[in-house]
Amino acid sequence: MIIEFCFLIDAKVVRQTSLEDCIHIATASLSKVDILISWTFKHIVNIFRIRGYNSVNLRLGHGILEMLSPKDIVGYETEG
Repeated sequence: MIIEFCFLIDAKVVRQTSLEDCIHIATASLSKVDILISWTFKHIVNIFRIRGYNSVNLRLGHGILEMLSPKDIVGYETEG
């Protein structure tokens, strides 16, 4: 199943050098996670790439995958 996500490269969402990122996205998509948390801003947590990943996900019959940085989910509130 992960092999079908090589379409991410064919669709020019990422380059061939980003095969590990494709596997990361494919694993998260096939596992049906709600949110993928990553520090990889260049290839994963990037609005243009996220749109591309989700476009491919939908074409392959998978759901939308939300991708955020750890900073997006950590609360910075202090208890007083």
